[in-house]
Amino acid sequence: MSVPLLAPTAQRPVVVIGAGPAGLAAARALSARGIPYVQIERHSDVGGIWDMDNPGSPMYRSAHFISSRDKSGFFDYPMPSHFADYPSREQILTYTRSFAEHYGLRDGIRFETTVQSVTQDERSGEWTVTTDRGEIAASAVICCTGVTWDPQVPEVEGTFDGEIRHSVTYRDASEFRGKRVLIVGLGNSGADIACDAAQNADRAFISTRRGYHFVPKHLLGTPSDQTEWLPIWGERLLYSALAPLVIGDVRRWGLPKPDHKLFETHPLINTQLLHHLQHGDITAKPGISRFDENGVFFTDGSHEDLDLVLFATGYNMSIPYVPQDYLEWKGGRPAMYLNAIAARPGLFGISYIEVNSSAYTLFDRIAHLIASHLDDVRRRPSRARRFRRMVRTEKPDLTGGIRFVGSDRHATYVEVRAYKRELRRVARRMGWEQLTPGTLAESPVATAGALR
Repeated sequence: MSVPLLAPTAQRPVVVIGAGPAGLAAARALSARGIPYVQIERHSDVGGIWDMDNPGSPMYRSAHFISSRDKSGFFDYPMPSHFADYPSREQILTYTRSFAEHYGLRDGIRFETTVQSVTQDERSGEWTVTTDRGEIAASAVICCTGVTWDPQVPEVEGTFDGEIRHSVTYRDASEFRGKRVLIVGLGNSGADIACDAAQNADRAFISTRRGYHFVPKHLLGTPSDQTEWLPIWGERLLYSALAPLVIGDVRRWGLPKPDHKLFETHPLINTQLLHHLQHGDITAKPGISRFDENGVFFTDGSHEDLDLVLFATGYNMSIPYVPQDYLEWKGGRPAMYLNAIAARPGLFGISYIEVNSSAYTLFDRIAHLIASHLDDVRRRPSRARRFRRMVRTEKPDLTGGIRFVGSDRHATYVEVRAYKRELRRVARRMGWEQLTPGTLAESPVATAGALR
């Protein structure tokens, strides 16, 4: 594509869309370099999905981080030591807002403003960001609106007279009281919500077609994700040795045996679900065959009368304000270089990544990379053009040797060690500063790069 690169200026700033964790990471990285930007947020405050009052948020009251406190914070801004090992949604929201305050990022945000579309003039490279409050001329667009807003609900044969919902609408365990409830899907959110149902519904069931590996939240009293320093084969060896002792054979409680190796899908960090299965608080069922007016027939021929079916079946990774043909798509996921840089010059994304680790520090690493390139666009055009050639021609392997299962969710999945190695390699090749402890520790009132 021959669209020219456009340098950020006060008249044509970078536009960051979204003020959740990814958008705040982008704002800090741009501000650290004095790159003019405007940040757009449709809600009235920062926090993204962690704010339950944010329209469309999938958050529920019992939610906690599935990665641990000490592995999950922004770069150079660790979570407070008094937080739980696995922080609650309230703690994460407080932490995220304190980050915005610490780095003075609020001044660059236009709240209660909805982006309707972004388009690019292919001759000049200029972007037009159309919002419900007018248009903004931009040099580049960084999409940070996340992957958990557009619910994915499978089609099921038959008609059910009860209530059918997606987990994006779920908020509180009280919604299950007095009901016979089926949770469909066994990702980490589905497992969390199933535990709420186990403790509050009259009867609770969980339906899954695939078996999953369970990983305990703690090993010897320490969060289990602290083993990330091991190579992937070392982690597999460790958990393979521990699983028979700590987890056991999950088929005893009605769950299918995994049909894949550990880490070829995201493991379940929720042994509380096993507790409820072991105590009969919830019953595991296979996949759904069809509805009838009273409930569900399952693939093993069994039937359960139900009041509520809640699909915890994931999300489409959509970016509705970006024209579909501005991006390449793979398995319903935007297929970008390093899961962050589009083939179209000036278009970027932070948060369109699924990974076997915490996302927050990865958001910072991605933001640092994007900001380094945008700084080159205005100061070192020849190096910026060299990076664009890399984006067009290189397809790095980010799997770390793992053969992820062939589902849409895993079409662009990355292994965290391989991903970090590639980010460091790219930075070395381009002569960019590496993101190391202390790089972003300063906390100025960072308004120099932000435009109201």
